[in-house]
Amino acid sequence: MHLPCRPADSNKSTFGSVLNIAGSVHFRGAAYLSTVSALRVGAGYATLAAIPPVIDAVAAKLSEAIFLPLPQDGATISRDAVFTLSSQIKSGTICSFGCGISALQNASVNLSETTDELLNIFIQKRTPLVLDADGLNLLAKSPISFRFGNRCVMTPHPMELARLLHTDVEQIQKNRLDAAREASKKYEAIVLLKGHRTVIALGEHGEINETGNSALAKAGSGDCLTGVIAGLLAQKMEPFDAAVLGAHIHGLAGEMASKDFSEYGVLASDLPSYIARIIRDLK
Repeated sequence: MHLPCRPADSNKSTFGSVLNIAGSVHFRGAAYLSTVSALRVGAGYATLAAIPPVIDAVAAKLSEAIFLPLPQDGATISRDAVFTLSSQIKSGTICSFGCGISALQNASVNLSETTDELLNIFIQKRTPLVLDADGLNLLAKSPISFRFGNRCVMTPHPMELARLLHTDVEQIQKNRLDAAREASKKYEAIVLLKGHRTVIALGEHGEINETGNSALAKAGSGDCLTGVIAGLLAQKMEPFDAAVLGAHIHGLAGEMASKDFSEYGVLASDLPSYIARIIRDLK
């Protein structure tokens, strides 16, 4: 699997645009980690669409991002955010949705409906999508049978996949590849099941990632993976290939970071700079 080409006569538009819908009052870091990782892997633009408190927090750390303020309802986005986002989802835009979008116990009663409306827009506009975290949990609760036409990369951990398949973690872990294949067929999506020996499935086809270690078992690590995959999609990689390469890069970054900090001491915020170093070495 090769990195996307970077021709000499390029500009930032050459390498695509990620629209990252992420973050809430309780999970501002998730918005930062997913946005910066998309840039570190080579995307030309990364726009964070989030409520104002999240934008304020991320803007203080990441001057390279573009910011799209969204209407707020309690601790997360309001249903009116759908109208703002719909006009921004254009041909060529890659979207990521779900990192830190939750509002814990104070979630807006409209968040599920907002998610359903956004997923319908992504499908109607044939938008390549990375769906993670509470985007997946809200999908699992939806009464709508969404099918993404294999343009969506879903990145569940075992509990999230259990919710999507209405089973339990024990059944998922008994045969991780079969579980990922089942979800892939159900949603017409690429399913990346996180964990030791991450599984990536597209229909009956599946691959197992061999990189990574326990350094990645930290809050925020999955947000970085979402950003990496979205950034590769922005550079016109096919969704399955972006998922496979993204998992490989993410795992190598964890291995490299643990050499400096140990598997105990690596933080998710360490990973983006190591992602950049891994890409340097892969070249």
